[in-house]
Amino acid sequence: MIGEEIIRIDHLSKTFGTNSVLKDIHFSVNKGDVACIIGASGSGKSTLIRCINRLEVPTTGNIYFHGEDITSQKGGVADYRAKVGMVFQSFNLFNNMTVLENCMAGQTIVKKIPKEEAKQNAFFYLEKVGMLPYIKAKPKQLSGGQKQRVAIARALAMEPEVLLFDEPTSALDPQMVGEVLTVMRKLAEEGLTMIVVTHEMAFARDVSNRVIYMANGVIEEEGSPSQIFENPRRASTKEFLDRFIQG
Repeated sequence: MIGEEIIRIDHLSKTFGTNSVLKDIHFSVNKGDVACIIGASGSGKSTLIRCINRLEVPTTGNIYFHGEDITSQKGGVADYRAKVGMVFQSFNLFNNMTVLENCMAGQTIVKKIPKEEAKQNAFFYLEKVGMLPYIKAKPKQLSGGQKQRVAIARALAMEPEVLLFDEPTSALDPQMVGEVLTVMRKLAEEGLTMIVVTHEMAFARDVSNRVIYMANGVIEEEGSPSQIFENPRRASTKEFLDRFIQG
């Protein structure tokens, strides 16, 4: 049901030693949302998304998935990650596997899907991202943009409810950024719930329905793209956006 709350972050903090990276973060994501998290490097964006995926354990606070507190669970991480998938900036493909095998591995190992069914699912999602002709290739034979599209297909093949993106274009050459953003735009149009940490301001402005601006480990401001980009309430948000526009 569109508008149904899927993820809720409550008073989340994360500390590494004496360094407080996240401070009292709280927001929620509803079904069909495309929420873009923006902010300068070091603002805590990637740590936040890694907490949501349980790659980092929050110091305090809670993360709820359909009302269930996933921060207190000891097991079930693989099941949760199958429902809340992740696309990394560095692709994280298995270099010893072909494109097809990369897209089948999670399905067969985590979801216990029969091999032939997993293969057909992989075909479907690789075609969706334009990578079906490369099923026999190894990652080293692909460009950065192609690797990222395979990584997206691999995440989609798990049929997640939510897909998290951590700076999915930051490791790409400029000419490859567009091909990945085109795939992400298409997923947004299809109604996939997405949380995207990004420096791509045009994507945040044109594709998301919510923008969250972070600075120094806190959410400084959040709202619709038009509100954040055209009429930011806080001076820090305006300064950040002005720097990007000038850049």
